Amino acid sequence: MPKDRRTPGPAPRAAPGTGPGGLDEVDRELVRLLAADGRMANNALAEATGIAPSTCLMRVRSLRERGVIKGFHADVDLGALGQPLQALVAVRIGAHSRDEINRFRTKVPELPGVLSLFHVSGANDYLLHVSAASPDALREFVLDHLTADPAVVHAETSLIFEHVRGGVTNGA
Repeated sequence: MPKDRRTPGPAPRAAPGTGPGGLDEVDRELVRLLAADGRMANNALAEATGIAPSTCLMRVRSLRERGVIKGFHADVDLGALGQPLQALVAVRIGAHSRDEINRFRTKVPELPGVLSLFHVSGANDYLLHVSAASPDALREFVLDHLTADPAVVHAETSLIFEHVRGGVTNGA
């Protein structure tokens, strides 16, 4: 994208069907840049995308209002917090009633060490990304919070040796 192009005025609304999710090329570039560095200054974003700072501010605000950008998060060193061990725990639920599913998905993200909860297809119903201080602490978490839950009929833990965060693609 040319560095000297300036787009005056408010952020243009993409026509329906213009790119994935109604995003134009500039919106997708803003999302890509912010996904790589959520603290990137507005002036730097504007310069990198070739738009005026005021337009950039309005476009980012629009992306947030439309729910394209859901928030900004810190990439935390879990080891520095005393939680160096990470694992994925696959969980199978016995009864698939709406009440039981809602209870489980409300309870689990609040448990200590739970980083993410994924509702998945296949043999298991959920994947939990968790962190723990030690293998013993991980075992205690699974025993105290998962296998003790009457809805859980199976839990299988896989240790994470390395976690590499992916980037947001620009549609290519």
